[in-house]
Amino acid sequence: MRTRIVTLAVAAAALAIGLFGVPLAIGLAQSFATDERLALQRVADLAAGSVVTEMAHAGRPTWLPDPGDDTELALYNDDDLRILGRGPGSGDEQVKQALNGRASQTTTTRAVIVTVPVRGEDGINGAVRAATPLGSVYQELMPVWLGMLGLAALVLTVVWAVARRQATRLARPLNGLADDAERLGEGDFSVRSTAVGIREIDSVGNALDSTASRLDALLARERAFSADASHQLRTPLAELRLRLEAALDQPEPDWRSEVAESLGAADRLQRTIDELLFLARELPGNHGAPADVHTLVSEIENGWGHRLAASGRALELDVAPQLPRPQASAAATRQVLAVLLDNAELHGLGTVRVTVRETGDAIAVDVSDDGPGLDPDTPAAPFSSSPEHAPGHGIGLALARRLAEAEGGRLVLAQASPPVFTLFIPARWDPEPPADEGRDGVSDPDVQISAADRG
Repeated sequence: MRTRIVTLAVAAAALAIGLFGVPLAIGLAQSFATDERLALQRVADLAAGSVVTEMAHAGRPTWLPDPGDDTELALYNDDDLRILGRGPGSGDEQVKQALNGRASQTTTTRAVIVTVPVRGEDGINGAVRAATPLGSVYQELMPVWLGMLGLAALVLTVVWAVARRQATRLARPLNGLADDAERLGEGDFSVRSTAVGIREIDSVGNALDSTASRLDALLARERAFSADASHQLRTPLAELRLRLEAALDQPEPDWRSEVAESLGAADRLQRTIDELLFLARELPGNHGAPADVHTLVSEIENGWGHRLAASGRALELDVAPQLPRPQASAAATRQVLAVLLDNAELHGLGTVRVTVRETGDAIAVDVSDDGPGLDPDTPAAPFSSSPEHAPGHGIGLALARRLAEAEGGRLVLAQASPPVFTLFIPARWDPEPPADEGRDGVSDPDVQISAADRG
C-alpha cells in the first residue's frame, strides 16, 4: 500500500508540474523570441538611420553598426542585392517586403528575422535585414529551462519524501487494525485500537472496538445462559419424571391418560429448551413475537394449577380488566414467570398468588406465596448466582433478572417476607383496542382461581 500511495502522489505531482510547466516553458520561449525581435528591431532601425543619408545621394555606404554575438546585419539596395554586411547575397521574402515599404518581423525554423526599409526623400532606397539564428535564442533560454527542470525535480523529490512519510504514517495504524482484526478472529475480544488522529482510521478502529465489545458481551451472555439454562430445564424434566413414576406406582393406571399427560410435559420441556436456545442466540429486544398477558395467564392456570394442587397448594390469579399491550417477547416473559412460579413452588408455602396490574407505562406481575421469605437485610441475595447467597434461588432468579432486563423490563424483590417478586414488563396503550379482544381462556380476570378447589 505504501508503494501505491507514493507512486500516486509522485504521479499527481508530475502531472501538475507538466500541466503548469510545459505551458510556462512555451510561454518563456515565445517571450525570449519577442525580446530578440525587439532587439533586432532596434539594431535594424539604427543601421537604417546610419546609411540613409549616403544612400539618398547615390553613395555607397561603407560602414554598418556591429550588432555583436551571432546577429547578421546586412544592407540591400533597391535592386534586392546585398551591398554591405552579412546575410544572403540577394534579398529574401522579408527583404522584398521591406523594399515595398513594409517592415517585417518573422521567426522561421532557423532564425529570427527583422527587416526595415531605408527611406530617402525620393522614396525607398534600400532595406536593412537583421537576423539571429534560432539556436542562439534557445541557447539563452536553455539555462531557464534547466532551472525549471531542476525545480521540478526538487518538487518531485520533496513530494516523494512527504508521500513516503505519510504512507508510512497511514500504513502503520492500518497494519495495527489488521493485527487487531486477526486477534479478534482468533477469539481475543479484549482487542482495543489506539486513536491515531486520523478521522477515517479512528472511525474504523471504533467500529472494530464496538464489534469486539458486542462479541465479548454476546459470548459471555451465551456462556452464562447455557450455565443457567440447566436450572430452567429441571422443573419440566422433574414434572415428566414424577408423572411416569406415579403411573408406575398405580396398581391399574390409565395408561392412555398418563401417556397423554407425559407427552404434554415433554412438549413443555421441548418448548422450554427451544425458547432458551432462541433467547440465548438472539439480540436483546429481538426475541420474537410480543407477549399476550391473557395467553400467559391461561398457560399459568393450565400448567401450574395441577402441579400446585397435587402438592395440596392453591393458585390464585388476579388480572386487571384493562391492561396495555406488552412490549416484551412472549418467550422471555414466559421463562421469567416460570422461574418465579418454580421458586414459589420449591421454596414457598401456602397459596401462590399471581397478580397482574397496570403501572403507567408498564405491566406489573406480582408472584407471592405464604412462605417465610428471605432475610430483609439482604434483598439482593436472591438475584446473585454466587453459591453463598440463598442456595437454590440465585441461579434461576439471576437468569430471570437478565431476561427481564434484556427485554427492557425489571425484576425486583418487592417484599422480603412473605416474599413478593414483581416483574415489570414495558407496555403501551393501543390507540383503539379491539372491542372483541379475547381473553385466551380466562373468562373473568377479576375472579381468583383456586387450584385446590378445582381438584
